[in-house]
Amino acid sequence: MGRTATFATADAVRSARSLFWAEGYENTSMSAIQQATGLNASSIYHAFGSKRGLFEAAIANYLEEVVRPGLAPLLATDPSPHALADYLGRAADLLGEPGGSESLPDGCLLVNTACAGIAREESVREVITSYRAELVRAFGAGVAARFPEAPAAERERITETGVSALLAALVMSRVDPSAARSALDAAREPLRTSTS
Repeated sequence: MGRTATFATADAVRSARSLFWAEGYENTSMSAIQQATGLNASSIYHAFGSKRGLFEAAIANYLEEVVRPGLAPLLATDPSPHALADYLGRAADLLGEPGGSESLPDGCLLVNTACAGIAREESVREVITSYRAELVRAFGAGVAARFPEAPAAERERITETGVSALLAALVMSRVDPSAARSALDAAREPLRTSTS
């Protein structure tokens, strides 16, 4: 009998999430998942149905535990005018040199997935598209808090610039952390200046 009754599902999902984040869906073997989670194959299949089911659970967990807490200050009822600049600054810190006490050397699970073959699948594409839309909504709220009097077109331009810079930084963070930080610094620049 498998260990289904004795393991914590959330812990298994987090362990698998770290593995998918570092290696990608295609490069993550079932034996690596078993080793990371401490579960045998039958327990994984019983709890998640398949490797793909576990991957989907890991993506959902990533959104809830990694992405949305970071965006929460931007989506507050009355966000600070500095919320977006603070978010981008924190992202730059996290994308610093690998090995730091708090760093994200593997960038973003969803951005990494967008660059992989599995992103061609409609359900995965929808999750990634929704993630970008969530970023646009949060960044838009941050820009509106910083520039409440700016024309809508200007706020939209700053929002798109910020989202694009973040996504570029998340791609580059694995190979050139300095370039990743530069992209985020460039996105912060309009937030320091007036649009009027």
